[in-house]
Amino acid sequence: MLSDVLGLSPAESETYRTLISVASATPAELAESIGRETRQVVRILGMLEGRGLATRSLGDTTRFVASPPAAALRALLVQRQNELKLAELELDSLDDIYRSAALGRGVGDVIDVIHGTEAIRERVGQIQLGARKEVMNFVKAPVFSVGNMTDGAVIARGVRYRVMLERPMLERAMVDEGAPSFDEIVQARAAGEEVRIAETVPLKLFIVDREFAIVPLLGPANAAPAGALLVHASSLLDALIALFESEWEKATQFVTSAGVLQNASAIDDLDAQILSLSLTGLTDQAIATQLRSSLRTVQRRVRHLMDVAKVQNRMQLGFQAARLGWLEAERDGNRTT
Repeated sequence: MLSDVLGLSPAESETYRTLISVASATPAELAESIGRETRQVVRILGMLEGRGLATRSLGDTTRFVASPPAAALRALLVQRQNELKLAELELDSLDDIYRSAALGRGVGDVIDVIHGTEAIRERVGQIQLGARKEVMNFVKAPVFSVGNMTDGAVIARGVRYRVMLERPMLERAMVDEGAPSFDEIVQARAAGEEVRIAETVPLKLFIVDREFAIVPLLGPANAAPAGALLVHASSLLDALIALFESEWEKATQFVTSAGVLQNASAIDDLDAQILSLSLTGLTDQAIATQLRSSLRTVQRRVRHLMDVAKVQNRMQLGFQAARLGWLEAERDGNRTT
């Protein structure tokens, strides 16, 4: 924590923590305690002195004592807070300059061309990490870029993340290393990502903060894209956002936990997963493969779901599940689902 928040190196943090646990210590004594070379500890103590975290003993200048944490660390914390405030002001200034320039874009400036698959990967990763409010993503085969299911750290910052997958990708996940696996989807959902499934999605699309979008361009026979379009604020971007919202409303919500469902106390997580996969159109055998279960278990669970819903067939099950709210997460449409 000290190294992350206050800018101390792991070695400095370890040495300081050890020093505050004793009345005083020589570099050799500290070196023995933390398992480092004495000359390395001497250098670390010099750095701690410079930061006001350690000082030499008045009675014996060969020994070191720790400065009181409440005073010394608070000063460092205030300094770091001031640095962050200055960085935030600078960021706001740069953002204002960028937006002012964006308002003056001509027709040729609305779209930038990104050349090469590697360049696309780098740009997608860059804008994803920089997202402030929302990421909207159409995932369509072939998958060319890792990270289609986002890092939980993005969502942890308060960014809403919505991704829509094609149903055939679930079927190919067991043989296609690029397609998101069921386990990856479960992890993404647990992190707060919203996931929906459609029979097809119209194009590959990545929209960030409703301010710009990346549209990879597929090559012959759906090969990995050789380029992509980076679309800035414009009527074209507005149209892409409207397309995403329209397709999102029609897609099937992908549920991996019964805990987020409405009125679903009679079913467990496996029931919810089987129901969700079944409604996307997967066969019982494909569902069993995805869940690493047996065909018999899937069929037995489907029968259980029909009994709970008081229906006779799967078509009625889908209708009744929708009526009972089993297909709607309680917080869907907010930041998390």
